[in-house]
Amino acid sequence: MAKRILLIDDDQFIRELYEDIFKEAGYEVQAAPGGEEGLVKAREGGHDLILLDVMMPKLDGLGVLKGLKDNPPRQKNGVILLLTNLAHDPVVKEALTMGAKEVLVKADYNPDQLLEKVKNYL
Repeated sequence: MAKRILLIDDDQFIRELYEDIFKEAGYEVQAAPGGEEGLVKAREGGHDLILLDVMMPKLDGLGVLKGLKDNPPRQKNGVILLLTNLAHDPVVKEALTMGAKEVLVKADYNPDQLLEKVKNYL
């Protein structure tokens, strides 16, 4: 059975690009265009990895992390990686204390490098 990835990002280009790359690599991918929908999908549980953008309208990445902490899914999710353009922001530090495993700065990774990083966690 394929490993499941949940990709939560409001940037349609990024979302579609990484969704295609992960699917081609054999992963099952769910994508959410924002934090609210992403939180609903994350609460379903059973994802082996979640890639979470920090800056999103309505519900940001911190809100998603808080929502998962306050109301955990019945079936546990795997590691949560922040995929963001913020590098040394206090928000990122807070997200790491709320359960995110690592911060991946979008500008520092091309699609192949991100795929390798994801493979290392899965």
